[in-house]
Amino acid sequence: QLEESGGGWVQPGGSLTLSCAASGSLLTAAAMGWYRRPPGKERERVATMGRGEATNVADSVKDRFTISRDVTKNMLYLQMNSLKPEDTAIYYCWTAIIDKGAAYNYWGQGTQVTVSS
Repeated sequence: QLEESGGGWVQPGGSLTLSCAASGSLLTAAAMGWYRRPPGKERERVATMGRGEATNVADSVKDRFTISRDVTKNMLYLQMNSLKPEDTAIYYCWTAIIDKGAAYNYWGQGTQVTVSS
């Protein structure tokens, strides 16, 4: 089970930090990250990471968003700086678990981020 928090309203240029609390151990996840669904659009990948420290960040948010985790607390984070109106979306936490050769995707319920003046 995944639960996001930290969303809200912010003016352009502002910052927010999203948090995702995982009920299971992130150490067992093959991959984890953040996706978002802008209004009227499909869900898109924002930032992901595997079991190592390498991250994969979408070009649209590169140099502004940072993904990180604390496996001791089973927490995943998304630091968002220099927010733009086009970053407005529902943000979802995601993990992928590999079990007996099959991949299982888990999603949080989402948290709304609104960037406007």
